[in-house]
Amino acid sequence: MAATDTGLSQVASSKLKRNSDDMGWEFAVLIDPNDPQRVKCKLCGKEMSGGVTRMKEHIAQIRGGVKPCLNATPDQQARCKAASEAPKRRKIEKQKQEEEVRAVVNIEVVNEDDQEELNEVGKGDPKKGPMDQFLAPIDPSIPLNNKKHQQNINDSVDKERSYRVGQYLARWLYKKNVPFNAINDDDFKQFCEALGRYGPDWRQPSQYMIREKMLSQEVDRTRDLLKPHDIERANTGCSIMTDAWTDKKRRSIMNLCVHCKLGTIFLGSKEASGDAHTSLYIFNYVDECIEKIGADNVVQVVTDNASNNMGAKVMLKDKRPKIFWTSCATHTINLMVEAIGKLKQFAPVITKAKEMTIFLYAHHATLALMRFHTKKRNIVRPGVTRFASAFLTLQSLAAKKKQLKEMCCSDTWEECKPTRTKKGKYTHATIMSRAFWKNVSLCIKVFEPLVKILRLADGDGQSMASMYGEIIEAKKAIMIAVENSEKDYRVITTAMESKMNGRLDTPLHMAGYALNPYYSYANTSIFSDVEVMSGLMEVVEQFYHDNDEAINKVLNIELPKFKKMEDMFGKVAATKAITNANFNAGEWWATYGLETPTLMHMALRILNLTTSSSGCERNWSVFEQVDAKRRNKLDIRRRDDLVYIQFNGRMMDKRKKFESSCDVLLGEDASMAQDWICEGAYKDEEVDPITGLPYSNSDDALGGTEAMEPRRSTRVRELHEVEEFVSDEEEEQVVVNEDEIEFESDDDGVLETKDNEDEEEPIES
Repeated sequence: MAATDTGLSQVASSKLKRNSDDMGWEFAVLIDPNDPQRVKCKLCGKEMSGGVTRMKEHIAQIRGGVKPCLNATPDQQARCKAASEAPKRRKIEKQKQEEEVRAVVNIEVVNEDDQEELNEVGKGDPKKGPMDQFLAPIDPSIPLNNKKHQQNINDSVDKERSYRVGQYLARWLYKKNVPFNAINDDDFKQFCEALGRYGPDWRQPSQYMIREKMLSQEVDRTRDLLKPHDIERANTGCSIMTDAWTDKKRRSIMNLCVHCKLGTIFLGSKEASGDAHTSLYIFNYVDECIEKIGADNVVQVVTDNASNNMGAKVMLKDKRPKIFWTSCATHTINLMVEAIGKLKQFAPVITKAKEMTIFLYAHHATLALMRFHTKKRNIVRPGVTRFASAFLTLQSLAAKKKQLKEMCCSDTWEECKPTRTKKGKYTHATIMSRAFWKNVSLCIKVFEPLVKILRLADGDGQSMASMYGEIIEAKKAIMIAVENSEKDYRVITTAMESKMNGRLDTPLHMAGYALNPYYSYANTSIFSDVEVMSGLMEVVEQFYHDNDEAINKVLNIELPKFKKMEDMFGKVAATKAITNANFNAGEWWATYGLETPTLMHMALRILNLTTSSSGCERNWSVFEQVDAKRRNKLDIRRRDDLVYIQFNGRMMDKRKKFESSCDVLLGEDASMAQDWICEGAYKDEEVDPITGLPYSNSDDALGGTEAMEPRRSTRVRELHEVEEFVSDEEEEQVVVNEDEIEFESDDDGVLETKDNEDEEEPIES
């Protein structure tokens, strides 16, 4: 009974704090759980309205809206002031960015025969309606922030006209099912700016003009924008990636992408429905790409582990011995974690978690109740692979542990008919079990270091510099997670190494590890490690194939200088640069390796490499969008042109913003999380007795027995529609008052893991 009182008191106290990461809640507590705007200061006890925003002004002593807190320290004042001013700063930056986007627009036209020069299309007297007599003309040459503004009746009329224009736009969005966030796109903003500068009587181009002349011009424009990639490939090298896919028309398509320091770009695709995907076929396709880019610019080829790819690897080495061929790290890491997830230490807790989520999602009543307590947020988080779905869902469950326990302790749960069944009681026992949540926490702690590596490999950065070093760090983190149990550690690492041997510990990975001063200068014993140094020497001999002078210079003259930190390597600035949070090994070598040019040339090309072919797989998602049902009459050329524009355009837009709001592990649909929602979702698949994986996975990742069959990516599977679940029994409907729900976005990135399994006692019912 005491445990019940303690649990209920903790649940009640948790309601006095909003489920928010805003730093203002460090100083605030809700006065009434039902009124999120009434808060009380923890430092001085003052009560106020306005929520956490007013509380930050109170702590920061910003006068005008609330009395200052006299008990706040200078550090607390500074933090709250910075947090309070951040939204204003972001708003100003957004306005500045929009002005820059619009300023790029130019619709001036110069006659090719120099007969006439038009300063601006539509600058003449356009047709005007009766309302134009009340409005002043707009001069687009005057910057928006310099225009003098005076409130008058024209403002009201202009606002109404602008709203009506927006209605026409909204109507088109609704009818054509265009996503609402499309209006935030910079290209759309530039179109609106250009249309406004043109004036009335603009006529949209014909379909023929858009799909022929304009499409060809946009491809040329995109190609011009990608010229910096050509320069970067010549300076620091590049990786070629290839993959195969089957579209909705059952056409087999192979694509080629190229990765360099600036990112991954789509080069082209090829329909191969009538050809067998043999090793020779893949080799010829890759070799043509190498010829196009320039053999001197290509350092490696990255593919999955299929047997026909490995055969092409041997052929390439015979013809081009300087070029490396590596296996995709993303595929290999997924195989590693799948193997760990099947161990007896982790499989039972994952099974229990699946049974819990399947029950909650199987009944309308329990699903509505769960979403009420989690504020409309789903507990199942679909990922790009089944392992990613498992990790994200376990992390989501751990983050919502309190809400799920509150749900099981509620009167509505007891009154719900499905919860009185055997599965309902089992789910209740699972949620209230302290041992279950402790095991969930252990799973997350073990998987999290591997997820860090998966994010590193699945991103678009230069992961070769850190891949092998992060695998070593992951093993150390796993040892800590299992509390230094040598037995458990050995079982987990054995499962890891059975999949990574020969794939993530190649000489190229060893060279990247040794040449990255972040690892080698922190642990100089790396230079005496036989496996690492023999791998580095092998890479030097292959990189400078048939150039004995360069090999001698690197191994006997320049490499010892790097190992002993001589010349520029020994400068104080070089040592401090390694400890910076944004350390980049390639940039470090470009700065401090100038006195060892031969070694620097090789280091720059190795440390700027990727380790994954995920760029190819992300390219398939663009193919899916372009080759949709509504556009299934597109020919091959137009489809490739559209993919070329979309994929490369998004890459450049992403690089301009320097960040992505999307976690690379999150999936676009629930196809890889069906076994967390539907019972027996993947039971029909045959399993490989050696790898423990479905044949649909292992054939692609490890090399299928039928090389003649079209291959598919391990990440992009056969397209299928998930059937809507219909309960086989009538259930009572749970009445939920949505006004009481604090809605939160379900698109947030993955949460950081917190060690909180001992934060509260379990609530015993």
